[in-house]
This record gives sequence, C-alpha cells and structure tokens, in this order.
Amino acid sequence: MSVTTRSKLVDLDWLESNFPCMTACPVHTQAGRYVSLIAQGRYQEAYRHARAPNPFASVCGRVCGHPCETDCRRGQLDAPISIRALKRFLTERYGPESRTPVDMFPAKPKVLHPEKVAVIGSGPAGLSAAHDLALLGYAVTVFEAAPVPGGMMHLGIPEYRLPRDVLQAQVREILDLGPELRLNSRLGKDFSLADLRQQGYKAVLLAFGLHRSRDLAIPGNDLDGVVKGIDFLLNVNLGYRFSIGKRVVVIGGGNVAIDVARSALRAQQRLTMETLASSLLPESLSESELTVAMKELMDVSRAALRMGAREVHLVCLESREEMPAFEEEIEEGAAEGLKIHPSLGPQRFVGEKGKLAGLETIRCTSVFDAQHRFNPSFEKGTESVIACDTAILAIGQSSDLTFLKPEDGVETTRQGTVKIDPETLMSTAPGIFAAGDLAFGPRLIISAVADGKKAAENIDRYLRGTAWKPRDRFVQITVLDHHQMADHYDEYSRLPVPVIALERRTGVTEVESGYTEEQARAEASRCLQCWINTIFDGNEAEGTECILCGGCVDVCPQNCLRLVPLSQVAFSDEVKETVRAEAAHLPNMLHHLTADDLAAGEGSVMVKDETICIRCGLCAERCPAHTITMEAFQVLDSDPDLIPLEVLSKS
Repeated sequence: MSVTTRSKLVDLDWLESNFPCMTACPVHTQAGRYVSLIAQGRYQEAYRHARAPNPFASVCGRVCGHPCETDCRRGQLDAPISIRALKRFLTERYGPESRTPVDMFPAKPKVLHPEKVAVIGSGPAGLSAAHDLALLGYAVTVFEAAPVPGGMMHLGIPEYRLPRDVLQAQVREILDLGPELRLNSRLGKDFSLADLRQQGYKAVLLAFGLHRSRDLAIPGNDLDGVVKGIDFLLNVNLGYRFSIGKRVVVIGGGNVAIDVARSALRAQQRLTMETLASSLLPESLSESELTVAMKELMDVSRAALRMGAREVHLVCLESREEMPAFEEEIEEGAAEGLKIHPSLGPQRFVGEKGKLAGLETIRCTSVFDAQHRFNPSFEKGTESVIACDTAILAIGQSSDLTFLKPEDGVETTRQGTVKIDPETLMSTAPGIFAAGDLAFGPRLIISAVADGKKAAENIDRYLRGTAWKPRDRFVQITVLDHHQMADHYDEYSRLPVPVIALERRTGVTEVESGYTEEQARAEASRCLQCWINTIFDGNEAEGTECILCGGCVDVCPQNCLRLVPLSQVAFSDEVKETVRAEAAHLPNMLHHLTADDLAAGEGSVMVKDETICIRCGLCAERCPAHTITMEAFQVLDSDPDLIPLEVLSKS
C-alpha cells in the first residue's frame, strides 16, 4: 500500500470527532491506533501510543472504567473492542511492571524553573500532575497522608483487581522522573496551606480523594456490626485484621459496593483458613508439605462457603438492570457466590443485645421520579429481614475539608467539594488548585488522570504568566492507496477476557488472567480504524471530478451514503456563512458554486452519515473517477518533518 502526503486545510475538530474512542477517553489516548498496531504484531510501538498520554497505563489496563469502549464504533455492529484488556496485554510486555520495560523518558528531566510546586495526595490525579510537572521542569513535592502511595488505587481497590506490584511499579516510574514523595504527611494535621506558602511553594494542588463513607440514617445504625465500606476497604488493603461475621450484608449498588462484597468473601475465606491452620497444621512443615496442606485448607474453606457457613448478600435500591456497577463486576461477584438482592431498600437494622442480627428491607418500586431525580418509592407491606451479623455500608463517599481555614481563602461548594474554575482548576485562592474527586466528586481513575494533567498545564500557565505558550500540535495527513479492512473482520465476535477458575479465586489472587498473544491479535483485528476518513475531494485539473455514477452509494454496506438533489437540501445561514469563509479552500467540493447558489443551484450533493461509516474503503475502491480517497490523520507534539499544514480548528 503506497502513501502520499500533501498540504491541505484541516478541520481538526471534525477529524477528531470521527475517532470516538479517542474523544471519549479523558486523556485522549489514541486507543484505536494502538489496537490496530497490536493486530499487526507491532507491540512496542503500540505500547508507546498507549503510555504516552497516560502515566497510569498499567493501572488502567486492569481497572479503567473504559469510556472508550462505550463509544467504540464497533459496538454499533456487534460489540465494542475490548480496549482495556488489550492495554493490559501491552503493559505486561513493556510497562514498568514487565521484564522488558520501555523507558519512555531515557533522561531524567532537569529542573528548569525556580518555583516549587506542592501536590497533596498521591492518587491518580496527584501523581499524574507530578509526572507532567516534572517533565515541564518543576521541582515537585508530593504529600501523602497514608503510609503507602497510590491513594484510593491502593487503599480502595482490592488487590485481586489491581496487583500491588503493578501499582508500585507505576508509582516508581513516576517518582523516577524527580518528584519527591513524603508519606504520613496529612494536610491539616502535620502541615497547613499557610505552612506550604511559608516554605516557598508557589503553587499547591489539592488532589486527595473522598475517604469518608456516607452514613445511612436509619434506626440501628449504631449497632455493633454496622461498619462503613471505605473503613472496611482501608483496613483490608492496608493488611490490618478486620473482624467480620459469618453472615454479611453489603448495602449499595455501585462499584465500591461490589468491591466491598467481593473483598468480604475473600476476607471470610482467609479467616477460615487461618482458623484451620492454627488448629490443624503442625509446627513445622517442609515447603512441599506446606503447599499440599494449604491447598487442602483452601479446598475446605471453599467447601464451607458452598455449604452456607459463610454468606455475603448485596442489597441495593436499583433493579438488576439499573445497578450502576459494571456488568462484568456484577457477573463475577455472582459467580463467586455473592447473593444479590436488587430493588430493596434498607429500612432498619435489627439488633439483639446491642449487636446486629439482621437488616429489615422494603421493596423499592422506583429509584427516580418523573424528573429523573433521586427520589425512591417503596411498597408498604413488603418488609422482610435478612439475617446478618455484619452490615457494610457502601452508599457513597464524601470529602474531609476540615483542613481549610478562613485565612486560606479557599471556598467550597454545597456538594462538599472545593470550588474551582472548571477551565483552570484554580480555587478561589490564587495559586491553590484542586483536581480529581475533591474538585468534581467521585470520578473514574482515567478522569482523575486527565484532571491531574490539566492541573499541571494550568499550574505551568499560572507560574509562567505572559511567557507561557500553548503546546504546539502538528497534524499529519496520509493518503492511503487501496485501503482494506482485515480479512474476515466482520466475522469475529468480541473475545471475553480470560479469568481464572472459580476454585482459585481466593485471597488476593487476580481474577483476570489476560489475553494470550493469539487472542489479543484476534480481538485487535476487529478494530475499524476510525482515524481513517473517507474524503470526497476530486478536482477538474486531475480529472477526478465526481461523475454522479452512484457507485459508492450502491457498494456501501452500511448505507451511510446518499446522493441528494440540491433542491431537497436546506442550507442554514450558519452553513452558508461557513461556506463563504472557506470557499477559497473548497473549490473542488463546491465546483465553483457560491454560498448563495447552493439553495437555487442545480445538481446533487453527496450526504454521508459519519456515525455509521465503518471505514471499509469500498466506496474509494469502487469510484471510477478516484474522487474518493481514504486518508488517515495523526496529531503529533513534534513536527513530523512534513509540509506544514494549515490547521482549521474551532478549539
């Protein structure tokens, strides 16, 4: 396949609007491009595309909320590409946790600026900001209240979903760029915002998460046995012993609730095994004997779960279809033995002698009212009790803003977040910025990463003042000759991500095992390559004017092309004004018609629905006049050493 390059006017907004997985990603990862490179076996190049915009690519390969998959155009045909799992496939080969890591930054960035920046919180927002600030040449200090870095990635996500060695490797890669990390340093207790200013920090980013669980104001919430979800996860993920009963009820329908419930199952298995080990194992065993004994103990603990000695129930207001948790998380939890009770509202905790004995529930008929506001309705007479000795609340999180003092000048919102300018992320106090959950409420990890990167850019802009310049962007357009899709691309169905057998899902064992190379390439070959566009740009000089044969319309498998008489098309004043402004650049498309000629002119216009085009290239192959070309675009941070392109963008 040959390629050519030429200078032309480029509407970057239009180009990027046709790349839905990239535009859906908060950090604009070119997912389709690295997926396509996987299909070609070009793994290291693919990893660089996945990692370049995302300091937490290895983490996101395991626990990302993958909004890119929601918008994936392939999903309109059958099912979206399994983008998150393919990212994991790459990071396991070239990420910092791998045996052959790719060094994205061979030379440690130099400190170029005298201003010091403080980042409060070492979660995805804080460390992403520290990462980008270090690359911009700033000395950065990251303050973390916990004894470990990672924020809620470490404290809130169970290890069976995010192995700690993967998270630690990712954090280490960021710190190797130069940021200093100070653990056990809590804002409001060990230091204040005023202290940071006195220490010479010219900018501060508040980037810690929401570490408080919301209370459930129903009778009995003070009984022994009622605990909060975040407290439970913090203790489990820090390795502290947490007393848990034989029958557990988790209240909530989101991802935190699912994490709490699945962690509770594992905590019970661990406690069962520890009890058996203390009573059955001899004082000294060889390594092989210990392996056999531990396997037997695991089998016994699983048998106890199957026999009902340990139960974990999940109660939520939402119906099964309305539950906000990810479908795969719900299905995996159910497969592991989690008993899900949808459409139930907690009414009161039932106690005996000051201890929890059960949860009384009532049937929830609807969660939202006619205006789609949260306003649950319940059916009287449907009360029932679920017996339990532990209830874990996972109904939402809130912030702790007690560190703020009036003299700080930082205002807050009614929602308990820091009030910010959404464009700059700066608070009401000059030089104090906020990002992530503290600024926007609970967010996906990838959204927090995007916040951190945006904060770093705006901190740089604030500190540089009038000397600041936006980052250059260069657009490379490549004209493809005989573009074709992968063989049988429309016959493949989405491959489920491999998981380990149920009998092995205990303790911190990771549930997903990831794609093999063969599976990854097969799944990646389903990509429609949405950065490639169908361009109608023939011209008289080259003899490529459209001859109105309609062959492209006939051959289009998606029926996304229509040849419509001009008399049937209504042109708004806005469209006419755009045509007038860009007429000099569009002679081949307008065929010398003016904006005023369009409504009265004779002829036809080709109308294309970009949202359903699959980029198969059949129209370009069919076109006898070569009016239609398939052209790929790529946005680069450095000059690709091509003919300079004039970029037309409304952004």
